[in-house]
Amino acid sequence: MTKKIFLFISLFFVSFASSSQIVTVINKETEEGLEDVTIFHQKSNNYVITDEKGLADISIFKDAEKLEIRTLGFKTQYKSFSEIRKNNFLIKLIPSILKMDEIVISASKWKQKKSELATKVAVISSKEIQLLNPQTAADLLTVSGKVFMQKSQQGGGSPMIRGFATNRLLYTIDGVRMNNAIFRAGNIQNVISLDPFSIEKTEVVFGPGSVIYGSDAIGAVMSFKTITPKFSFENKPLISGNAFARFSSANEEKTIHADINLGFQKWAFVTSISHNDYGDLTMGSNGPEEYLRNFYVEIINNQDVATTNENPKKQIPTGYTQLNLMQKVGFKSDDNWDFEYGFHFSETSSYDRYDRLIITRNGNPRDGEWRYGPQKWLMNNLEIDKNMAHSFFDNVSLRLTHQNFEESRISRGFNSNSRETRTEKVAAFSTNLDFSKVLSKRNKLFYGAEYVFNEVTSTGVNTDISTNISQKGPSRYPNATWSSLGFYVSNQTDFASKWTLQTGLRYNFYTLDAVFDTTFYPFPFTEAKIDDGAFSGSVGLVFRPEKTWLLSTNFSSAFRSPNVDDVGKVFDSEPGFVVVPNPNLKAEYAYNTDVSITKTIGDFVKVELTGFYTLLKNAMVRRNFTLNGLSEIMYDGEMSQVQAIQNAAAANVYGFQTSVEIDLGKGFLFSSDFNYQKGEEELDNGEKSPLRHATPWFGTTRFSYSNEKFNAQFYANYSGEVAFEDMPESEIAKPFLYAIDHNGNPYSPSWFILNIKTSYKFKENLLFSSGIENLTDLRYRPYSSGIVSPGRNFVISLKATI
Repeated sequence: MTKKIFLFISLFFVSFASSSQIVTVINKETEEGLEDVTIFHQKSNNYVITDEKGLADISIFKDAEKLEIRTLGFKTQYKSFSEIRKNNFLIKLIPSILKMDEIVISASKWKQKKSELATKVAVISSKEIQLLNPQTAADLLTVSGKVFMQKSQQGGGSPMIRGFATNRLLYTIDGVRMNNAIFRAGNIQNVISLDPFSIEKTEVVFGPGSVIYGSDAIGAVMSFKTITPKFSFENKPLISGNAFARFSSANEEKTIHADINLGFQKWAFVTSISHNDYGDLTMGSNGPEEYLRNFYVEIINNQDVATTNENPKKQIPTGYTQLNLMQKVGFKSDDNWDFEYGFHFSETSSYDRYDRLIITRNGNPRDGEWRYGPQKWLMNNLEIDKNMAHSFFDNVSLRLTHQNFEESRISRGFNSNSRETRTEKVAAFSTNLDFSKVLSKRNKLFYGAEYVFNEVTSTGVNTDISTNISQKGPSRYPNATWSSLGFYVSNQTDFASKWTLQTGLRYNFYTLDAVFDTTFYPFPFTEAKIDDGAFSGSVGLVFRPEKTWLLSTNFSSAFRSPNVDDVGKVFDSEPGFVVVPNPNLKAEYAYNTDVSITKTIGDFVKVELTGFYTLLKNAMVRRNFTLNGLSEIMYDGEMSQVQAIQNAAAANVYGFQTSVEIDLGKGFLFSSDFNYQKGEEELDNGEKSPLRHATPWFGTTRFSYSNEKFNAQFYANYSGEVAFEDMPESEIAKPFLYAIDHNGNPYSPSWFILNIKTSYKFKENLLFSSGIENLTDLRYRPYSSGIVSPGRNFVISLKATI
């Protein structure tokens, strides 16, 4: 009887395993389960991803003739479903440092091989993030070695990519655009709203991305994928999580984070929370004296006083705090339907605009106060995915998203009683519907539609700090709505096994309605209306003459439609200048070409080289203007030159990106990234000036070692000089940001810093990390930045997992 019961139980579990068909993917060398392995069926474009234990349900691939099993750092395997079944649903992957064909999502919104793409894509994995331990999402982007970061204050980070920045770059979070109607041409800091601890993968698509993403995707698309709920493949709940604490000495950072996942077979939940406390940032000891912070403003007996800074290396005030929350819920009704709801919330404390607080006027600080109020971001996102064989699609994804943004600016002149507060709120709604269809063995079609609606509310309050009486003041923007409706189609055709042709086309219709308040400024109009459209397209070709070579070229266009910041801003952008609204703007266009070559030598060397050229036409730029016939008006107590954003210029940028990876064996790896770009833009008088966002050459070189328990990386970050004669006109007008050369002119010096990071896994669930950044304690300020970078910085952290 006992034997019969045992036999029945065994048969039951065998039948359960065969019906659910759970595969386990492990590292062949360590026999550890591998998380985030993609099992991909190219014919249907379906895929599954392994969980923390290396488990995945491959029921939907039953009888498939060819499945691709791939993840970063391991050799790709190709197996049929029957082969996997014969191996008892166990797959062993062999480690491999060099990859040419990892899976990316950002280029088309669907999983594709990187080796099939004509566009250049950089991937930042969770493993890299864990070792290098960036403080913010802005710092995370620099991990790739291909993104230059500008900061005006510690609570900031404005990427510069291929000569473009701010509203000419697009941010997406879980496939949803973060750019809103008040993204400005000046440096922005919205990226810090993202929590680096909740990001499992980051992809940067270089060059135009307007075919898939619409407006703003001129220089690049930065795609952030946050952690997803993990389901259980067993009859018991899957419980996993992380707890993390970190301290950094340069700003006395204190960070805590926790996330937990609870997974069942049909439902899964993941919760993440992070809190950061950053103190005033200390710069290095060796570098230009012009960067030192010799004074700061204090209020003593109701008067502003320029107080001598006892420690000129401490940048006072730069500290702030931040809170990030995320909750996701996943539901699988069956093998073909996936539902995921995500809630994101981020809020900072107020933080000071450091670059404004170092400006002087007549020997005194220009400002008594200049800070941003709390930056708040909230997102509700529902994603529904369906896999099925249909006449018009194999996969369809629907995203319904609501976002709220809030930011404010608080400023007051030195020893002025008038404090000005300008508050902006944006309610953003979007709907994305994306389809993919395998038309034949060699042809795939991607198409979709997107609708975006933004409502902007802007208010101004002036407060007399001596009496604490407030009254209505001028707002930064008009109250306005902005909307965009776009349709796109993209096709991928494989010619034999060596050639891939990619084509794409998009049409976008956009509208803007703004109502101006003439109470404070005598605008000659009370409203602005824009109804216009824009086309964008792309053609790319990939050639794989053999497995060790990959060549590609891409021709593409992109556009940026005018938003509320372009049309309606009133803002003291620089001392002595005031920007006024211009309701007669049209979209600007970029035309780009790039060529890439990738070569692997054996299984230990990979070299990549990409050259690019981009032409920007009909560019929206700030130019001298008149208001009611006047070229100057009184603004903020100062006679100021009137300017407006106008379609009045052209610009071009060219350059190259190159990288090399060398697997030295026995866990050692050498890698290096180098970026060069040069650009110029047309000035008001028709002359040429260096393009402001074309950064000096920069790069990262790394020497790494890793084994099962220990990881270490010794690396250098560096950037070239921008001499005075190569400085853009707009930067020459801000000498307070720069060092002084031997002729007394502002310039941006080159810099080179050394860093070391290590991590050690004491137990299966305990990881200790440490590092020293800027070993030589260099005092340096990256080009165009308003704040000086940290000096020697000691970092320690502890991570526990369950």
